[in-house]
Amino acid sequence: MLLGQIEVFLGETGMAATKFGRLAAHDPRFVLDLRMGRMPRNHTAQRIEHFMNVYNRPSAF
Repeated sequence: MLLGQIEVFLGETGMAATKFGRLAAHDPRFVLDLRMGRMPRNHTAQRIEHFMNVYNRPSAF
């Protein structure tokens, strides 16, 4: 499920949900809305997944 993937991403990166929403969906309320039951369209979900896949995560070193 997309929300679960986003929650893992947020935990791994330490990114705030509102920042993620602004960067990935151009909507700071995106994650909050998902948490409240919003179901994104397929194209939006694909765009969000692409953002998470190409995001340059900070190194652990």
